[in-house]
Amino acid sequence: MTDIGKIMNEVDSRQDELVSLLMKLIRYETPAPPARNTCEAQRFVADFLQQRGFSIDMWDVYPNDPNVVGVLKGTDSEHYQSLIINGHIDVAEVGADECWETDPFKPIVKDKSVIGRGAADMKGGLAGAMFAIQLLHEAKIALPGDLIFQSVIGEEVGEAGTLECCNRGYKADFAIVVDTSDLHIQGQGGVITGWITVKSPETYHDATRRNMIHAGGKMYAASAIEKMTKIIHGLQELENHWAIMKSYPGMEPGSNTINPAVIEGGRHAAFIADECKLWITVHYYPNETYEQVIKEIEDHILQVAKADPWLKKYPPHFKWGGKSMIIDRGEIFPSLEVNPDYPGVKQLKKSHQFVISEAPIVDVSPTVTDGGWLGNAGIPTVIYGPGKLQHAHAVNEQISIEQLVNYTKVLMTFIYEWCHTETN
Repeated sequence: MTDIGKIMNEVDSRQDELVSLLMKLIRYETPAPPARNTCEAQRFVADFLQQRGFSIDMWDVYPNDPNVVGVLKGTDSEHYQSLIINGHIDVAEVGADECWETDPFKPIVKDKSVIGRGAADMKGGLAGAMFAIQLLHEAKIALPGDLIFQSVIGEEVGEAGTLECCNRGYKADFAIVVDTSDLHIQGQGGVITGWITVKSPETYHDATRRNMIHAGGKMYAASAIEKMTKIIHGLQELENHWAIMKSYPGMEPGSNTINPAVIEGGRHAAFIADECKLWITVHYYPNETYEQVIKEIEDHILQVAKADPWLKKYPPHFKWGGKSMIIDRGEIFPSLEVNPDYPGVKQLKKSHQFVISEAPIVDVSPTVTDGGWLGNAGIPTVIYGPGKLQHAHAVNEQISIEQLVNYTKVLMTFIYEWCHTETN
């Protein structure tokens, strides 16, 4: 690491430039929701990369929400390892009643931290990666392997800009998602949302309820809301079973949960509820797939339905996932397992140790990122970024400047070493 060591000191001496870059990114107001607001920020990223030798692919995923992919072709791509650096440009929404010290999109420096929406999640990671690229470019370091930079949209609302990159054919030997991880090297569990619907084929006046529930009423009918309570109890039973029977190293027991998040049902007070919908959020372990989890839930709930005379005849219907929490009220985040023996992971650990003089923590994120889509596409991937999760989405969101500087050094070192590593 002798060559890269000569320019590492640049990060320290020019940390004001790094902070300025982060603050510029924060000033672009890209909250999602409402989304459809990233074009100006993405043009800045595209111009930044293009000025440093990258070819640019920029396309609209949604109107005014484009993805940007920059490709820096290596001098000997066929024989050296390639790398994807991935991050999302959208940030969490800001509530009208949130009490910030400053305008969330007018960042400030206070107590050796940058405060502003997206500082931790995850414009800090983007800024560190971009500044590392800048310093490598200024040092005229030619990388033998390809370097691909992805600035994507929609992560905060399940609009998988990263999936669009995968579908467009972008691949590499290794990928780093520069999302909030407090400099831990992480995998993740997965998340999928779903709708469970109980629906009656008939509609009844509320005055018929006596006939529906009392002996001799002779009406074969039911309230969809009341029947949904059986479904909810069934989900709780399955969740308890998972907590007992399933586990994953590095994750708290019972992290695989089924959250009944939203319930919608009934017409108004003069009707027996003929339809009820339950929106659930399911967290599952890194070694599971959403297809597997969907099957387990459906199989169990349909067995619950068979034990009820009315639900047996009118079983619940399921709808899973979605492309957007804004458009179709659904999302998928595939899980991601980290192989500690993969050469890219080993090299990232070495780079971290070299810069910070302590071994990195390799664990599992308690939240989800776009990393699962890259892993799902067959690309060995890790989450590795600056910022603490408790600051993400929070009022006065912030990131430590010291950690941002260290992160930039690690990533610059890793880019250099990995893209100088011969393929087997």
